Amino acid sequence: MHNKILVTGADGFIGSHLTEELVRQGYNVRAFVYYNSFNSWGWLDSSSPEIKKELEVFTGDVRDPHGVKEAMKGCDYVLHLAALIAIPYSYHSPDTYVDTNIKGTLNILQAARDLNVSKVVHTSTSEVYGTAQYVPIDENHPLQGQSPYSATKIGADQLALSFYRSFETPVSVIRPFNTYGPRQSARAVIPTIITQLASGKRKIQLGSVHPTRDFNYIKDTVNGFISVMKHDQAIGEVINIGSNYEVSIGETAKLIAEIMGVDMEIETDDVRIRPEKSEVERLWADNQKAKQLLGWEPIYGGKEGFKKGLKETIEWFIDERNLSLYKADVYNI
Repeated sequence: MHNKILVTGADGFIGSHLTEELVRQGYNVRAFVYYNSFNSWGWLDSSSPEIKKELEVFTGDVRDPHGVKEAMKGCDYVLHLAALIAIPYSYHSPDTYVDTNIKGTLNILQAARDLNVSKVVHTSTSEVYGTAQYVPIDENHPLQGQSPYSATKIGADQLALSFYRSFETPVSVIRPFNTYGPRQSARAVIPTIITQLASGKRKIQLGSVHPTRDFNYIKDTVNGFISVMKHDQAIGEVINIGSNYEVSIGETAKLIAEIMGVDMEIETDDVRIRPEKSEVERLWADNQKAKQLLGWEPIYGGKEGFKKGLKETIEWFIDERNLSLYKADVYNI
């Protein structure tokens, strides 16, 4: 395919899976990765040689408008995933979230406007909804900034939509619910559970176990991004990508232990608990808009789909080569 696609955050969890799938589908891909002195391409370092040889890698920082514009030159589509995402770290260093998530997105939008890019797909998050006021959560649900992270994502989303409304910049906002799968950071709950159990622990440490989430397997999220990119009907729209299946953190831990064939006891770790008013108690996606506009629906939906996704995730994490990359005995914010 002749279309050239820039993926920002290509070195991260979702970005690396998305980049690889775009290459497999024959797209011409430029991967924007975070510049560092180790010359690391993040998770793309572990991509197959067949993928790497087809990739053009651009190292930079989304906070730098000049580098962003340079990276976007000659690109038809921009899939913007680069962001700071850890909620606990946003309590610690909120200023960096404003710079990366809001100003970084502004740099993408300004360059897209100047360069006449065909479409920008901006990545949102279900965290912008806060605790559900009604379920399932559709795209008209009120937005609530319950953490500095979610507040900056709300700001970035609104900036993206403002460029569509003000300048007719072709922008789509994709709003994935809780994506999980191979390569995810152990700051996220599913890898936290798996890595602790895989390391031999039977008394695992978690934060609150009663909140519910709508977990979305990485392959479904990647398919969602590609669908939003390909469909013109998505321009100017916010689109949820979720499984339409609600499950608690506690039930998720039990399912993982059951699949791994181990007994488990959960111990509450106070440091992992969010401030009371900051905890998002309930998330459950309404995915009808994605089905109607894009023809997208989850392959890993419902309880059986969730169990299938967990099995694939566990298989990856228990491989010693992958498990060794994680510090299961340390809580990283």
